[in-house]
Amino acid sequence: MSKTLSLRFLVSATSAAFLFGAFPAHAQVGNPADNAKATANTKVSDADREFFEDIAHANLAEIDTGRMALQKGQSKNVKTFAQKMIDDHTKAQSGLEALAKRKGITLPTETDMQHKGIATTLSALSGNAFDEQYIAHVGVGDHERTHSLLTKVSKNAKDPDLKAYAAKTIKAVDQHLAMARKMQGKKQ
Repeated sequence: MSKTLSLRFLVSATSAAFLFGAFPAHAQVGNPADNAKATANTKVSDADREFFEDIAHANLAEIDTGRMALQKGQSKNVKTFAQKMIDDHTKAQSGLEALAKRKGITLPTETDMQHKGIATTLSALSGNAFDEQYIAHVGVGDHERTHSLLTKVSKNAKDPDLKAYAAKTIKAVDQHLAMARKMQGKKQ
């Protein structure tokens, strides 16, 4: 009999707890900040996450190869261009990181294989050969690809903040591309 009373009491107490809101409808487990991050993270589409990563890879590559050009570059123009790439893409990356953090997205911290391949090729060069290839592959080639990427993001991204970032950043990329094309036309 006492087992029956205990079971009835437990059922009654549980029912009363639900009726009076002792248990939330959906409990959050863990740190509320982590739950907010997970919620924010689910609001970004897979395609937009990929855009974030691709842009980060492009920025990181410009910073890395810019540093290399400061060391290996021969021409003053190449070194000036390289410093601008470091400065502008560091600023762009910081903005992207802040946006990604608000969205709960973790960005890559190093370049992708394509950009690593370009850096490896450049690292084997020196003098005028380095300068010419840096401007051709990084100054022109990478900026043409980045222009296409940012155009695609500004048209196709679902996230309005990411679209705005792309629209703002494409202006600097176009400026870089124009500078590189002008330098490419000159003999180093």
